Amino acid sequence: MAKKKKKKLITQIKLQIPAGAATAMPPVGPALGQHGINPGQFCKAFNDVTKQKEGVILPVIISLYEDKSYDFITKTPPVSFLLKRAANLAKASSLAGKEIIGQVTKAQVLEIAKEKMPDLNTADLEAAVRIVEGTARSCGIKVV
Repeated sequence: MAKKKKKKLITQIKLQIPAGAATAMPPVGPALGQHGINPGQFCKAFNDVTKQKEGVILPVIISLYEDKSYDFITKTPPVSFLLKRAANLAKASSLAGKEIIGQVTKAQVLEIAKEKMPDLNTADLEAAVRIVEGTARSCGIKVV
């Protein structure tokens, strides 16, 4: 049996891209192009994987290998994006802590915490809720 040779990782690129709408324009094109990766090929693969989540911003981690191959992992949307969507806001407050521009319910915070659990650095749901509430405060969103 032939032994499977492990690829050598060169770098990882972390981007936030709208699901199903990646293009070779910045930030994707320059980030991949400087490492010799075809941005169009990545965009097609990313859009195929994320087309059912259109309209959502998704963090993606692209791992680039020595043989010019790559793979990518999509994460759950950022907490701030989920909070703004729940509060029907276009953007967060520019005066966080001083200006309240929207509100979300405890139930919405709980749902967001459950959705973000795989990407948070805690296994405790209560801690995840506190993380989401802290992000809400920094976005100028009140939890009621």
